[in-house]
Amino acid sequence: MPFRFQKRIRLAKGVTLNVGKRGVSSVRIGRRGAGVNIGKRGTKTTVGIPGTGASYSKSSAGCLLPVLVIVALAVAGSWL
Repeated sequence: MPFRFQKRIRLAKGVTLNVGKRGVSSVRIGRRGAGVNIGKRGTKTTVGIPGTGASYSKSSAGCLLPVLVIVALAVAGSWL
């Protein structure tokens, strides 16, 4: 059975650095219920209703403009 290593480091409110066996695997920006995960294999945007288990996720590999808009909204929402 292979061993797994995963560590989450909170950089600021709403910004988390995800570290695995081979180094930094991704950065998550957002809060509970909405966020953007930017990693080696692209970006994944997730929006959900906390406490219900209902969520919607969309993955994208190339277009960064929508990701930057969502990141800006998530960071602005975490400061309000």
